[in-house]
Amino acid sequence: MLAPPWIPVPPSGYGGIEAVVDVLCAELVALGHEVTLFAAPGSRSAAAVQPLLDRAYPDAIGSAMHESDHVARAFAMVDAAADGGRPYDVVHDHSGFAALALADRLATPMVHTLHGPFTPETWAFYAQHGAKAAIVAISETQLAGAPPALRSATVIPNPIDVAAWPWSDERDDYLLWIGRMTEEKGPHRAIEAARLAGRRLILAGPVQVGQEHYFQHHVEPAVDGDRVRYVGEVAGEAKTRLFAHAAALLMPIRWTEPFGMVMIEALVSGTPVIAFPEGAAVEIVEDGVTGFLVDDERAMAAAVGRLTSIDGAACRASVAARYDAALVARGYVAAYRDAARRTAREVIDRDRRARAGEVRRARRAAEGRLRPAAV
Repeated sequence: MLAPPWIPVPPSGYGGIEAVVDVLCAELVALGHEVTLFAAPGSRSAAAVQPLLDRAYPDAIGSAMHESDHVARAFAMVDAAADGGRPYDVVHDHSGFAALALADRLATPMVHTLHGPFTPETWAFYAQHGAKAAIVAISETQLAGAPPALRSATVIPNPIDVAAWPWSDERDDYLLWIGRMTEEKGPHRAIEAARLAGRRLILAGPVQVGQEHYFQHHVEPAVDGDRVRYVGEVAGEAKTRLFAHAAALLMPIRWTEPFGMVMIEALVSGTPVIAFPEGAAVEIVEDGVTGFLVDDERAMAAAVGRLTSIDGAACRASVAARYDAALVARGYVAAYRDAARRTAREVIDRDRRARAGEVRRARRAAEGRLRPAAV
């Protein structure tokens, strides 16, 4: 399992990919598989943890140098395992772009999970390199934007450990927004929707480098500690408590969110989700059953008045039926086996073609038309 090099697994706060890797590793080990986790120093896991770099790099996310260094060291250890007679069956990559671009350098098959949206730049990248690994998308919405050659990729959603999330029928009256402080995530729209609904709003999440201007101009002026509270980045018990007692999670996104872990974290807590119909929200939120899909802030505020029609138990059951870690892990095991079989067939076919070529060269040499190739 190849995690990104930026943040330890599990993440102490914000870290969507790292949280997914943490849950998946634990479930694969529980199923009896032997898993090595290549991850940032400080990582902990039921898998055997193998840190690669000298430290984590949370302030250098996206650095080509650190990602390339991390991937190169992982590949070297994968090669060493094969040379030592204990090869890995598969490499599951979550690390970014470098590993996929160089996947044909490895003899070991690779499964690569798409964690981001398709942009013109990433579309071109995957059109060029996507065939080098078995690709897994995390939602049908995400896959719809992929290059044509990838449209038949497997869809396996992100996992959540349902049993680890408490829930209660007792709800407070506050609305919750949680995420990165960016315009496309829409905390300013959540503020307006809460104001129109006459409800208190709690905002949670980090203000990352480059997001300070947006936060200072579009969010902070509305924070008064009463009607609108900002509690910063949350994790652990504080995070589960926020989800478990919120009247609803507001998801006023204006971009093609490829998944949205906060939605299933809310639903598994029995908390309805009111979302704009963008990205994977249309797959995760069952309109009228686990929440509401609405067009704008005014409709979002109106939906708050209909929350009593949503059953918290149905919200949790929806997550258990679709996103529980055991289901997702079994889906990945099937993907691993398929990738290993495909690679084995490719090796057999390559060897067969090579032997056929040797026979043809030997025949031509015997006929005096070609000298035998030097070996």
